[in-house]
Amino acid sequence: MKNVTPGRSGTDWTLTYGLIAVVVIGVIALYSSSAVVPPGYRGVSITLGSVSPDMRPEGFSLKKPFIEDIRFMEIRQQTQSGKATCFSSDMQTVDIAFNIMYRVPENKVVTLFKDYSGDPYYSLIEPRVQETLKQVTAERRAEDLVRNREAVKTEVLRKLKINIGELLFVEDLVVANIDLSDELEKAIEMKVVREQEALAKKFELEKAQKEGEITLVTAKAESEAMQLRGNAIKASPEVVQLEIIKKWDGRSPQVVSLGAGAAPGATILLPATK
Repeated sequence: MKNVTPGRSGTDWTLTYGLIAVVVIGVIALYSSSAVVPPGYRGVSITLGSVSPDMRPEGFSLKKPFIEDIRFMEIRQQTQSGKATCFSSDMQTVDIAFNIMYRVPENKVVTLFKDYSGDPYYSLIEPRVQETLKQVTAERRAEDLVRNREAVKTEVLRKLKINIGELLFVEDLVVANIDLSDELEKAIEMKVVREQEALAKKFELEKAQKEGEITLVTAKAESEAMQLRGNAIKASPEVVQLEIIKKWDGRSPQVVSLGAGAAPGATILLPATK
């Protein structure tokens, strides 16, 4: 007789496969019923195509399995770089490279997700930066754009904040570079050199004029002082004697010279030393 090993019936295999399927479905359902919003992000809940008006904070969050999805949107400050080709008021081509810093307000996360497709920068900020730069550059000559870069940045940033409103916080705008044609850059450089040379010549001329004025004033003052001394001596000859006495060191001079035609009282006789 043959030994017959008892096998598992079809019912047993069905139960085993069914149990495995239930476990797998349970794991998938559990995984699909939760989400973790990363730090610096906020979540937008979408249920069967309908966007919830309430955003999800960062951290662990429950959701309806299979029918609800959570999209993440960053609320930290972000930086984007870009370029704009503009025209100045004197019809020169100006290429401007810029960096813009912006931030998504927490209370505008859902609104931005519903009303602006994709990244808020490309759908909302970038077109307005291009438009605002072209407006501001069209009001200035190419040379003034290069010389007054900070003024251009300030004006563009001011208008940009007005155009965007409160949907996004535009923190700052940096004008990284303003590029002109090679011919125009050389012309501006030569003009700057000529202006500097003219300023140097003007400074030297003003310096010479000031030194001449100082010399003239000094000479006039000395002339007037000498005239005053002469008038004082003529009016009071005793002043000479007084000055000689003040300066006399007590010794008799070996030679005394009297000038011819000296005024009366204009000479004195010093006593001889012992």
